Amino acid sequence: MIKNILSNSLFRICTLLLLVTLSVSACKSKKKVADVTSPEITNVSESDEDEDAKAAEEAARIARENAAKKASNIPVPVAKKISNYLDAISAAPSINSANTSIMELLGMFESKNTPVLIVIYDDGVDIDYDEPTTIEKYLNYLKDQKKNPNGLRDYKTNAAGKITELELGKK
Repeated sequence: MIKNILSNSLFRICTLLLLVTLSVSACKSKKKVADVTSPEITNVSESDEDEDAKAAEEAARIARENAAKKASNIPVPVAKKISNYLDAISAAPSINSANTSIMELLGMFESKNTPVLIVIYDDGVDIDYDEPTTIEKYLNYLKDQKKNPNGLRDYKTNAAGKITELELGKK
């Protein structure tokens, strides 16, 4: 009797596996048939994908141009380097890593007491700044907060190319 129960269970399991296998195979073959029998739909979706890709490329180009216009006073290599360091410090996996990035970035500044101005209001006519801080304090703030809410707006350099003032604003 136990053998009958086991063999019936085994039979049921095998039957179930066979049905699942057949249904999966049937689903795959139906998809292939649908793809073969409706080439118009495939062509339309491919052209839609091309149009979507072109639209995305155009949007990215416009965004790059707008960003370039905003940062037109800032030489791209230095601005990018500063932004990368600010992001790296705020996202550093360890304090030692953040401190290393801070020391490297401070080398670009006239001193560790270089003023940092953070724009809190700008309507195109009037600009209001938060209380001024120093680059060293600001970089340690980024390290502690683990986020970089401000982006580079402008900076000033001396004759030696060292940064003498940094202006930041909301990203």
